[in-house]
Amino acid sequence: MRSFEALQCRYLDDVLEVVIDHPRSELNAVDDLLHSELTGLFADLREERTARAVLLTGRGRAFSAGGDFNWFPELRETQRLEHLRHDARHLISDLLDVELPIVAAVNGPAVGLGASIALLCDVIFMGASATIADPHVRVGLVAGDGGTVIWPLAVGPARAKQYLLTGDALRAEEAERIGLVNAVVPDDELYDTALAFARRLAAGPPLAVRYTKLAVNKLLKDALNTTFDAATALELVTFKSDDHAEALAALRDKRTPKFEGR
Repeated sequence: MRSFEALQCRYLDDVLEVVIDHPRSELNAVDDLLHSELTGLFADLREERTARAVLLTGRGRAFSAGGDFNWFPELRETQRLEHLRHDARHLISDLLDVELPIVAAVNGPAVGLGASIALLCDVIFMGASATIADPHVRVGLVAGDGGTVIWPLAVGPARAKQYLLTGDALRAEEAERIGLVNAVVPDDELYDTALAFARRLAAGPPLAVRYTKLAVNKLLKDALNTTFDAATALELVTFKSDDHAEALAALRDKRTPKFEGR
């Protein structure tokens, strides 16, 4: 396992703990650094041979509160967009190819890419005060970080479109009720509960656990191959749209955006 700047990794016996810990973002917002390191993390986890399970959580008040709006203007350049597209494809594809079971402990807002990563883990625990959302559309973007892959599989097309087309956030209790996550626990019990479950998986028969996960993930990979490239390509188009620029300007000016469909 390589060393990272925005991710903290340590072994807890047979469990590899990974904490999203961005040194320049209190809410672990995704910028070029974190996006790049998450891409590297899942590539490394595909080759992990010491641990038998992974626990993924966030530091402080957030799991990962979505994209850093200060980063978005840089992504209107074609070369930067192509680099983002390449990394995004590998990030999600490698995440689904990790053989070790991954338990997510969603300790606060999980937004955009943060939501996709949490939902593509194998077992998802949420703290009672946590929220989850994919609000790409609110800033004039297509949900291209994997949201179109996992939300329809988790809750069906109608509910998926309800949340992907509005960007509305779900509180933990509602996310559990509709089957988006596995369980909600009190905030102060979240880490211990998720770690205990990761240790339970780590104590299971490694080949049976890993191979069963790989078999189930074939369904997710089929969805990835069906929708991800199209969604990402369309997201790149909307990065260059006037509506996206208007959304960023409205955020900066603290006003309601006026979208024109161009």
